[in-house]
Amino acid sequence: MAKILVVEDDADLARVVSRWLAVEGHTVDIAKDLTEARHFIETSEYELIILDRALPDGEGADLVKRFRAEGNPTPVLFLTGKRSIEERVEGLESGGDDYLTKPFHGKELMARVQALLRRPVKIASPSVKIGRLELVPERRSIKVDGNEVALVSREYALLEFLLKHPRELFPADRLLNQVWSDDSSVGVEALSSCIKRLRKKIDVDGSESFIKNVYGVGYGIFPQGEV
Repeated sequence: MAKILVVEDDADLARVVSRWLAVEGHTVDIAKDLTEARHFIETSEYELIILDRALPDGEGADLVKRFRAEGNPTPVLFLTGKRSIEERVEGLESGGDDYLTKPFHGKELMARVQALLRRPVKIASPSVKIGRLELVPERRSIKVDGNEVALVSREYALLEFLLKHPRELFPADRLLNQVWSDDSSVGVEALSSCIKRLRKKIDVDGSESFIKNVYGVGYGIFPQGEV
């Protein structure tokens, strides 16, 4: 069955929804706010996200806008007390796939969950290949010499951007704005850490790194041997 993320700050409601989903055979993670939700999305893959809009640390629709911009096609079902037509439209236009207002009946929620899980996977953009690297958008992963390597959300967003702009160097502030635009508190240390993790995942022992760093200029992807 499916792996589902429930993002809901009402702990009792989150537990009830989680139990309903578990009865249907689904695996469930629960996040109480946007910060926890971002962590789960960056470190795991889900087949569905059930998301409240009014969360303690922000608006759920903003989270959806962000990971849609990163190319994440995971279906999103808004489960929220925001009931007006304008609010429904706003949620769907942010990238949500369905919208259910509180209070709701468990049977309707489960029917909507099953309907979203039956939908075919959205067609992703074509793969991008630079030398031994191949970006696989539909799986949000990378292949090195044909072997697939799983990436978390920030890693994928950074590598996707660099691969789509080969042979270009970007300063740290440009990459931070591109990948961490939703978190102004993040600094160069986060970028350096992300690049370090990517190098461990995609570089081949004994070979030069795919990700080049020119001191005082920035980072970029170049075919091996060019820089």
